[in-house]
Amino acid sequence: MTGEPNGPTTALTYQATATDRPLGPALLRGLRCRCPNCGEGKLFRAYLKSVEACNVCGEEIHHHRADDLPPYLTVFIVGHLIVALFMAADEMVRMSMWAHLAIWVPLTILLSLALLQPLKGATIALQWSLRLGGFGGEKDPLE
Repeated sequence: MTGEPNGPTTALTYQATATDRPLGPALLRGLRCRCPNCGEGKLFRAYLKSVEACNVCGEEIHHHRADDLPPYLTVFIVGHLIVALFMAADEMVRMSMWAHLAIWVPLTILLSLALLQPLKGATIALQWSLRLGGFGGEKDPLE
């Protein structure tokens, strides 16, 4: 029960590593597009391009592996919301197909664009909190 990287890990060792990077606050910081470590620095330098490192605390961000999770979550959330709203609106009010298209297509696009960056921030924060994708201090084999 040494807690070393190649040795067995105890519950006490896991607790110690889980509490120094709490998941809840990190996810909230990521959703706000802020550094998961300090919550002050910006997480993105462009719409979906993350910064190399936090300009406040210096935490390296460049090695995250957000990949496909943020778009998947965006499609999942937006799809469920839009379909539910469409079905409710269709039951309450009779509209032409053109009216539905004029409402639901722009709403889908706007909602997708609004959610994609915060969900990518939350994904980066999740990886940081759980020490995944290079956030654990070890050398990333993909770099």
